[in-house]
Amino acid sequence: MNIEPDASTSIPAERVGATNAGQPGGTRSATLPTTVRALHVVAELVLAGPQFRASGSIELGVRPGGFGTTAAPDLWVEGSELVSGSGRWPIRATTAAALAAAAGVDVGEPAGLYGDGSHGSPDEPLDADAADARWVAECYDRGAAALRAFAPEARPVLWPEHFDIGITVGDVAYGVSPGDGHVSEPYAYVSVRPVPVGPFWNVAFGSARPMRALRDAAAVRAYFAEGTRLLAGDES
Repeated sequence: MNIEPDASTSIPAERVGATNAGQPGGTRSATLPTTVRALHVVAELVLAGPQFRASGSIELGVRPGGFGTTAAPDLWVEGSELVSGSGRWPIRATTAAALAAAAGVDVGEPAGLYGDGSHGSPDEPLDADAADARWVAECYDRGAAALRAFAPEARPVLWPEHFDIGITVGDVAYGVSPGDGHVSEPYAYVSVRPVPVGPFWNVAFGSARPMRALRDAAAVRAYFAEGTRLLAGDES
C-alpha cells in the first residue's frame, strides 16, 4: 500500500471484522493466495517492468475484468488471462518468462525502483484460478469506483510493488489490496501514521476491512469516509 505497514504478520479476516459471506461461494478460497501471487508476479514482471523500460512509468490501472498498463506496451490481465492486441494466454501452468515471450516483451520487474514487491522469478511456476481472479478483479473495480467517488480530484493507481489500488489525500492513504502478509484476503484500508486509538483502527498501519464485508462501491466509499471523519476528530 502507499504507506508501508509496520506489521509483518498475517492478520486473519476474523480479526478485522468480516463475516464469512460476500466472496463468491460464501467462503474464503484456499487457492486465493496462489492466485494473488501469480497475478502480482505478472503485474510486476510482465506489465510494470516492460512499461517502465518502454515508457518510464510503473503505474498500472484497473480495467474491466482486471488491470493493465497505462502506457506502452498495451497489455492487461482479464480474469486469469494475459491479453494483448495480438492474443490472450492463460496464467496457469506457465511462467512470467513464457507469458512475456508470448506477448513480445522483455520479462523483468522495474529494477532499482523499490525494495519490496513480489520478488518473483521469471521462471517461477504460476497458476491463477479463474474464480479467484474474477473476485480480485471485482475488488479492484469496486475499490476504483469508491476511490473516484470519495476523492474525485485524485487518480487511483494500481501500484505493482504492493499490488494495491490507492490514492493519498494529505497524509492518509486509502485503497484496496487483494491480500498480502498483513491481511490474508482482499481488503480496503485507511493507512495513517501515527495510528489513532479506537476500534476502527484495528491493524498496525491504520484500519483494514475485508472486501467481503463491503458489498459494493458505496460501502467501500462509506468506509473511507468513516476513516476521514474519525481522523477529523468527529466521534459521533
